[in-house]
Amino acid sequence: MGDRRPSSPSAPEALPAWSGSAEALLARLGSSSSGLTSTEAQARLERYGPNTPERRTRRFPVVEFLARFREPLVLVLLAASVASALTGDLTSASIIATILLLSVTLDFFQEHRAGDAAEKLRHMVAPRARVLRDGTEQELPSATLVPGDVVLLEAGSLVPADARLLESRDLYVNQALLTGESYPVEKATGEAPPDAGPTEARNAVFMSTSVISGTARAVIFNTGTRTSVGAIAHSLAQRAPSTAFELEMRRFGLMLMRLTVLLVLVVLLVHVHARRPLLESFLFSVALAVGLTPELLPMILSVTLSRGALRMASRHVIVKRLSAVHDLGSMDVLCTDKTGTLTEACIRLEQHEDATGRECARVLELTWLNSHFETGLRSPMDEAILAHQEVQPAGWSKVDEVPFDFERRRVSVLLEREGHRLLVVKGAPEELLPLCTHYEEDEGRTQHPLDAAARARVQARFAELGEQGFRVLAAAWREEPPDMQVARTGDEVELTLAGFAAFLDPPKQSARPALEALTRGGVQVKVVTGDDERVAQHVCRELGLPVKQVLTGRQLEALDEQALRVRAEQTTLFARVSPAQKSRIIRALRGRGHVVGYLGDGVNDAPSLHAADVGISVDGAVDVAREAADLLLLRQDLAVLQEGVEEGRRTFGNVMKYIRMGTSSNFGNMLSMAGASMLLPFLPMLPIQILLNNLLYDLSELAIPLDEVDPEQLAQPPRWDLRSVQRFMALFGVLSSLFDAATFAVLLLLFKAEAPLFQTAWFMESLTTQVLVIFIIRTHRNPLRSRPSGWLLLSSLGAIVVANVLPFTALGAWFGFIPLPPLLGLLLAGLVVAYLLSAVLLHRAFYWHQSHGCP
Repeated sequence: MGDRRPSSPSAPEALPAWSGSAEALLARLGSSSSGLTSTEAQARLERYGPNTPERRTRRFPVVEFLARFREPLVLVLLAASVASALTGDLTSASIIATILLLSVTLDFFQEHRAGDAAEKLRHMVAPRARVLRDGTEQELPSATLVPGDVVLLEAGSLVPADARLLESRDLYVNQALLTGESYPVEKATGEAPPDAGPTEARNAVFMSTSVISGTARAVIFNTGTRTSVGAIAHSLAQRAPSTAFELEMRRFGLMLMRLTVLLVLVVLLVHVHARRPLLESFLFSVALAVGLTPELLPMILSVTLSRGALRMASRHVIVKRLSAVHDLGSMDVLCTDKTGTLTEACIRLEQHEDATGRECARVLELTWLNSHFETGLRSPMDEAILAHQEVQPAGWSKVDEVPFDFERRRVSVLLEREGHRLLVVKGAPEELLPLCTHYEEDEGRTQHPLDAAARARVQARFAELGEQGFRVLAAAWREEPPDMQVARTGDEVELTLAGFAAFLDPPKQSARPALEALTRGGVQVKVVTGDDERVAQHVCRELGLPVKQVLTGRQLEALDEQALRVRAEQTTLFARVSPAQKSRIIRALRGRGHVVGYLGDGVNDAPSLHAADVGISVDGAVDVAREAADLLLLRQDLAVLQEGVEEGRRTFGNVMKYIRMGTSSNFGNMLSMAGASMLLPFLPMLPIQILLNNLLYDLSELAIPLDEVDPEQLAQPPRWDLRSVQRFMALFGVLSSLFDAATFAVLLLLFKAEAPLFQTAWFMESLTTQVLVIFIIRTHRNPLRSRPSGWLLLSSLGAIVVANVLPFTALGAWFGFIPLPPLLGLLLAGLVVAYLLSAVLLHRAFYWHQSHGCP
């Protein structure tokens, strides 16, 4: 087999893979029903490439570095450097080019490290598949699959590539990615007509569709970009709607762009009108634009988010989408399933009783047979039933099955023993009881009509079990003709109720402190479950989670979207809801302005994970849930999530420090520079001095992602507020300009400063105030009572030392600096201290007004 090669998937073929016999396809692929050898698979992987619909190949570092020179501002500055050189000013040209090179290198180095960290995290959560290699079953990364591989599928699997079925049993697949149809499609072996398209090929499954129920063995015929849904295969993991943070960041960028263009045009026009040298005016205006723009923001964002993701990984939270870090920190509503999150997910079958409440072995037998022969989605309750190994099939064989689905919420198996055929149905009592016309007692020896009085007694017993904290399944049956071969949903009528199986899933005691911490931290916890409301209420009471209102799936169905938004706000517990209803709840909460997280791990949770601002699943979840989630918890524990929320808030806090510091300081200094350039007979600062100021300032801010965040800033969900940022920028920018004006007055009135002295003194004062103000902006406390990180302290003081020592060195002359008189140095120091004291008072007043809701 190793010598045969499949025809290239890109080459035209006489028949599509789903036409003709399966044996012919295996021969064409050079494979067999037992799969490939490892050697052959490795050779094919080198030939066809990785099985990923989008080739996430990173460019060579040199290409990544050179790509940064395509940025508009960088190109303009390069042009300015060349123009300076052509006019004979080689010193200015070389200094501009050197500073640009340093800035680009710094940006490249930090973002490349962030990309490496993100790539490592992606590998940690890469999808895996069950594959036959060397004749044995192995679990391998889906990216390593090749044409000819034989894969094993089961309920909850994400189909790893386009494949033809070799064997199948009650296989239902959701292929909405391919067809847009949300209902599962039944798949089976056989041959499809030669003219059938992918949507009509019932004997084939396609990449990134999900298995709802059943099992299958299939041979892969196409991988990677050659699959039918290659271009959209990762749509479950993509975030179609932008989050609030992403939208506000775009608005922030547009605001800065408009402000920058306006300021630069005004300065350039004034300089031209004053007949200043055109090249000098152009260089000054461009340097002004660079100084106003917080060009490090993308790098600060990526580094801060990557560091947050790595810290969360150390706390057992894996981040698949970096921006989900701040979404998690902003989350103010958490919707969670009950099982495994609020409970131990260690379900035990505690009672099996007939319709009269007496212990009944026949109920155990019927539920055991149903679970044993069921090939669809197997729940933890099925596992609890099958743990009773004293029950045996005892001659029963399976004829057919109607698999479980989340609309019917029941599963039926058609069984035969010695010519006798029986349809055994197991499911949610509220769905199954209306289908029953009789009930039995005395281990099935007697039957009675399920009249109104009997139905009321049965309903009361079901409610009683729920109030005691039991999860309940009903079991029923119906005699069928000996020649019946196919079971359908229409056969689930006129059933005889055998009784109830009652399960206990103890509340998880570690969830209580986590729930309390989330609530204290401003996160509303809402339970969204398919279970009975009485069971869910019992668990909430045990864990101390107050239940304000309860809304069931049937009640929810009667509400329009506007009414649901109001009810969802007031409701703590949503019970007996379907997957589609879960998504409606999340959309309703988002429509009320909430940042919503959803925690789930099942097939039915995938739409909700995708609909939430941040989808959260667990490492042991089914493939489709893992793929739809933004975050994966390596431990199914709310305490882990609560730690992740704190880390998200810490990351958000550090990002906002840079935004507030960068916008306010840059705006104030550039406003002063623009105003001074219009009044002075010389430039207030040379273009190369502006660029140097900008470089040193950027270096001082590189440690912001490593800074500490005060506990009170982690206490409540932070929200991005562009108006608040604009007000902060305006107030602190104006304060900075006022002290710049005082500096100008000292220089011009007391020292009669010429251009070199003016430029040197203002460079030193400007950079010193710009950098030191971070220690005020970084905290809402008294700056002396909030300890910054050592790295931030080192980078900030280092930049200040360089700026104040450089004019007294020989290198300073290259930048046009001269040494300052001692008296001027003392006066500048006094102005810096006065500015910092004023900034402290303004900072306190700003946050006092903001906390009291003042405009």
